[in-house]
Amino acid sequence: MRVSGKVAVVTGASRGVGLATAKRLQAEGASVIITDIHAERGAASAEQLGVEFFQQDVSSAEGWQSLAQSLRERHGRLDILVNNAAILQAASVVDESVEGWQQMMAVNAGSVFLAIKTLLPLMAEQDGGSIINLSSSSALMGMPQFCAYTAAKAAVRSLTMSTAVLCKQQGRGVRCNSIHPDGINTDMVREIAASLPAADKQQYQRTAPFICQPEDIANTILFLASDESKHINGAAIAIDNTATIHPPYL
Repeated sequence: MRVSGKVAVVTGASRGVGLATAKRLQAEGASVIITDIHAERGAASAEQLGVEFFQQDVSSAEGWQSLAQSLRERHGRLDILVNNAAILQAASVVDESVEGWQQMMAVNAGSVFLAIKTLLPLMAEQDGGSIINLSSSSALMGMPQFCAYTAAKAAVRSLTMSTAVLCKQQGRGVRCNSIHPDGINTDMVREIAASLPAADKQQYQRTAPFICQPEDIANTILFLASDESKHINGAAIAIDNTATIHPPYL
């Protein structure tokens, strides 16, 4: 029971990494609240796990305020915040629309800002807590076909570092780290892959070893959420089987 007695919020948790994370945290003793913009799917997932569900548009400041109020009223605390909610779209800087860029920034980066701004004070009140931000391996390298996504995930990394230093300066025991997966075997990734030009067999064979399962991400989040990682603050943890350090000729 590595997070027994802790209260956790996991955003975008109706499926994929968020759902796997909620399941892992609950199994280890946490009281879990999952949030998602999709009400029906989110409620069904929450019922399946036996956890709380809060419908939320993570790009809305008002939604975050409502969640904060609910946490105070129902639990009086927050120990673990997992900023997982994200969208994925493919386009180069030439092809991306202004609206597409703005939406990607609002959901994938702006939501993390709103989450920390709104909920960090609640976490600091009990002198401890862990914020885990889902970034990406793409934040650490150039991927021209995903210009807005990579930029948003790079912003998440920078915000993580700024928050981690602030938390250390405040001395209230809250930590903030980011994790950087490569490809994950989720519905969202499969959906975007289906819209791209088909990769040839050789290319697939080269990328397949870098793809992980949602449970691999959930296990790392559990470690960062637990007191086992109490001296890890501001780290960027790659979950990519060397993808971000892989020489192109190997």
